[in-house]
Amino acid sequence: MSYPSAAMLPVFAVIHVLLAASLVGLILMHSGRDTGLAGMGFTPQSQGGTHIVERNLTRVTILVAVLFFLNTILLFRLLQ
Repeated sequence: MSYPSAAMLPVFAVIHVLLAASLVGLILMHSGRDTGLAGMGFTPQSQGGTHIVERNLTRVTILVAVLFFLNTILLFRLLQ
């Protein structure tokens, strides 16, 4: 391991923890039957199905999940 990658390891480790906490929070905000944002009254049912807030929440969750996955691969490569 060279010096620049060794110096970046703690930075990516902190990012990994933040992404993990964000991902847990975003997943918990999704609506089940009467839970998540729908249970708190933030997403009224629209005639077209899922409300725009719920769709955007899904998009942000997918983005954070992809970033979490990429950061996991990066940390794995740095630790080798």
